[in-house]
Amino acid sequence: MSEGRALSWPELRRATPARVGLGRSGTALPTSAHLDFQLAHARARDAVYAAFDAEAIGTQVRECGLEPLLLRSAAGDRASYLRRLDAASRERLTARPGVPVDVLFVIADGLSATAVNSHAGALVRATLPQLDPSLRIGPVAIVEGGRVAIADEIGGILGAGLAALLLGERPGLSAANSLGIYLTWQPAPGTVDASRNCLSNIHPAGLPILSAAERLANLLHTAWRHRMTGVALSRRLAADASPRIGQGS
Repeated sequence: MSEGRALSWPELRRATPARVGLGRSGTALPTSAHLDFQLAHARARDAVYAAFDAEAIGTQVRECGLEPLLLRSAAGDRASYLRRLDAASRERLTARPGVPVDVLFVIADGLSATAVNSHAGALVRATLPQLDPSLRIGPVAIVEGGRVAIADEIGGILGAGLAALLLGERPGLSAANSLGIYLTWQPAPGTVDASRNCLSNIHPAGLPILSAAERLANLLHTAWRHRMTGVALSRRLAADASPRIGQGS
């Protein structure tokens, strides 16, 4: 490609999943483009209302050698999501014996049960072999009807050093099966979003599972070493990378 040459519409379409250069038929979109948009919208809507298969995810967790804990948020139905556990789940956690937990995985349906059903178990399985064996991995909380902050309550009750929440992201018209990860140091109710790190866009056409597992393992080790996450961790890493006076450029 020569420098300065404008890209053609076919070249632009090959370079991005965005809907560009769709053409027109009279004053409207061509039929094929209109039908493709309707299909993507239907897939996104279905992902929001898809059934969360907690039992199947629990089976995958057991196959990784970890204990699954099937929990629920206080949401009254599938169309609602809350940041707090229901009373029965909270009592179940508080009744557990106090066992030290360095890393706690939490899996919640969020806004795309499709993403969690498809990718969460595989991501945990790919991440575990890359973690320092000295880290004590807790049970895996599998939560129906949960949002990001649900991991704060769970991690606080279990006294976890780090919580890694795997959550279905809001479906878009280019990906209805995207998984996100939110990492929080010393999770507890009231934790603000600035205290978290996020890895997102995890799906076959975005960030693949193996690459996401490698990034998650690296982020977990970095957070554990510095005892922090979120903006504080970003600032620490930036400061560590900056040249100091007398060291040269």
